[in-house]
Amino acid sequence: MTSRWLAAVRGAVGFLTRLPVGYRDGDWAAFRSRPATFPLVGLLAGAIASIPLLAAGTLPAPTVGFGYLLAVYAVMGIHHLDGVADLGDALVVHGDAERRREVLKDTTTGVGAVLAVAVTVAGLALAGLALAGLPAVTAVSVAIAAEVGTKLGMAAMACFGRASHEGMGRQFTEAATPGAFVVPAGIVLAVAALIWPHPAAIAVTGAVAGIGLPWYWADRALGGLNGDVFGAANEIGRIAGVHAGVIAWTLL
Repeated sequence: MTSRWLAAVRGAVGFLTRLPVGYRDGDWAAFRSRPATFPLVGLLAGAIASIPLLAAGTLPAPTVGFGYLLAVYAVMGIHHLDGVADLGDALVVHGDAERRREVLKDTTTGVGAVLAVAVTVAGLALAGLALAGLPAVTAVSVAIAAEVGTKLGMAAMACFGRASHEGMGRQFTEAATPGAFVVPAGIVLAVAALIWPHPAAIAVTGAVAGIGLPWYWADRALGGLNGDVFGAANEIGRIAGVHAGVIAWTLL
């Protein structure tokens, strides 16, 4: 049992981040059937990506914010932005769900993709700048919480979502069960409840709520989830979570 969980963690780290991890046969299957590894990897990767925020209040805010932006993509990779780009093109195309799914598979980069990626990167950069204006400990906690929240949201997509067609999305939704969401959700939400209304708790809930946007749109416009939706949700949830945490700190 322990070896299967280690395999699942390796698979999760390999899929969700660019952190070096030895890949073995069976890791991918173990990861897909254990969605609890989503927020676990979010905790690890979020902690590493938030290291530049330790300089908040010491270095200029734009420098710290830019460092956070670079760290996020250095740790998480840019491959999830491909989902943002594809959804951007599908969002602006006219037609039914089948037509939109065709656009998702098209390798041509349209204006919708360019705009979607630009807005996403700008949103994360501004989030980093906002974090740089917080006390360092608070900034780090919000960044980590947002990463955990967005990964918890992805776990929810895997456990409760429906795939639009054959592909990576279906590999997740068929392997995960609703019951597998109980433990990770219970742990994360219990911690959030204990520290409420700390900005980190609000960052977690904001990230999970942010995941709902691409999920809802995909169900209506595409007929379900696919790999691009998972990738886009990863980016959107993080941004929503960080901004929610910063707003909470400002208001509270």
